[in-house]
Amino acid sequence: MLLDREILIAPSILSADFCKLGEDIDSISTADWVHVDVMDGHFVPPVSFGPVVVEAAKRSTELPLDVHLMISNPDDRVGDYLTAGADYLGFHQEAAIHAHRIVSHIHDAGAKATMTLNPATPVNMLEAIIGELDMVLLMSVNPGYGGQAFIESTIDKVEELRALCRRKGVCPLIEVDGGVTKNNAAALVAAGADVLVAGSAVYGAEDRAAAIEELRRAAQSGLVRGV
Repeated sequence: MLLDREILIAPSILSADFCKLGEDIDSISTADWVHVDVMDGHFVPPVSFGPVVVEAAKRSTELPLDVHLMISNPDDRVGDYLTAGADYLGFHQEAAIHAHRIVSHIHDAGAKATMTLNPATPVNMLEAIIGELDMVLLMSVNPGYGGQAFIESTIDKVEELRALCRRKGVCPLIEVDGGVTKNNAAALVAAGADVLVAGSAVYGAEDRAAAIEELRRAAQSGLVRGV
């Protein structure tokens, strides 16, 4: 049982108003992390942030930056985002050519390394590298667009990932991103999730601090059923 786990809420600024990004980052100051979705127009269709915006976000908040690279060439680009100020830097297993080298690069820069899996990518793809990771991000929607419906099988996938971690004797954080709301937060935490990314559920609320607190309470209720 992992009832003493700290549950972290990481609003995604992909759902923020880009015209007033600093103000919108300030509006989520009661969260634990700021989640930054980087999209290149190739690995996923849209284009979002680059290193300059990550650097600006770093200046705008004291919260850790959780940077999620949805890009085709993470091997070549992680250095730019480390320099920009990423605290956690994540890349997709499906896009990496030399994953261990990327993880080493991130660690050498003093940051934490995250590997991300798309919904159709099985957890066993992490077997050889799980011991090197600080966090695993499970996508609960197909990456690229905010506001998508949550894929319910993600809950089983979180349980499978937690079981892999136990089997390997490691404990990276487990993060879930996509369609996360107060309605599924408890189930995700009960399955083993530690970090919940929420875009529309927070930025779509009139009172964002209240939305963060509501999500946090819902998530923490899942600890009593935790794995």
